[in-house]
Amino acid sequence: MSLPPIDCTVDLAHGGRWTSWRSGRREWLWRNRLVSAAERSAAAPGDAFVDAGGAEECLPTVRGRPDHGDTWSRPWSGTSADAWVEVPGLGTLRRSVAAGPVLQVGYRIDGAPGTRFLHAVHALLGLSEDAVLELPEARTMIILDQPGQERRWPSGLDRLGPDDGTATCAVVPGVRRAVITDGADRLQLDWDCPEAPELCSLMLWRNLGGWPQAAPYRSIGIEPMVGRAADRSTAAPGDCAVIGSSGVFHWSLTIRASTNAPT
Repeated sequence: MSLPPIDCTVDLAHGGRWTSWRSGRREWLWRNRLVSAAERSAAAPGDAFVDAGGAEECLPTVRGRPDHGDTWSRPWSGTSADAWVEVPGLGTLRRSVAAGPVLQVGYRIDGAPGTRFLHAVHALLGLSEDAVLELPEARTMIILDQPGQERRWPSGLDRLGPDDGTATCAVVPGVRRAVITDGADRLQLDWDCPEAPELCSLMLWRNLGGWPQAAPYRSIGIEPMVGRAADRSTAAPGDCAVIGSSGVFHWSLTIRASTNAPT
């Protein structure tokens, strides 16, 4: 199995959005062709979320206000390797990226001690109907927007197709690794938070043509995060990350891709 390097591109001017994770011939990030580049570029703080695809940084919340957080619609400063953005009511998010065979991403959040937040890397992946998600540490999950929310993982949600007209969003707590296998290709995401490892979780958005109601399409979100909830304003005590007495919070994400396909 070969391990081609991952070439990443970001759009700092428009939310620090990741626009490409390319490994060899494989582009892992999905693009919503129903959304124009101009529509995404025009988004400003306070606007409704524009579902353009790629990978967005959702901070200090995922759901709630602002929807998908308050960083995706703001211009970032710096370079693709070292970028930052001011987040109202929170502080500063800084992201460092070291490229190579393994993509290493470091996050630093500076703010007032005691500030609560959620941070998810809202990565929408371009996957076939044969794709499978493996979460080695998962035991249970919380299904959002449904009664009787807690279920055992995977309960069928590890299969990412074929399209069946459903859309499910789930938070899977206690997870620090996700492996996506799609044919001959494999993507592995590992994340860690030394200050609060118990808050490492995954958010799964499994939209198999079930959303939006008026004109549904397929989109698969595999979202490493710190926190065990989607909405900071309604999260239970202990389900949000908290900036400690140092005024700094760190966590990290590692992305690697491999393939059995002939080169």
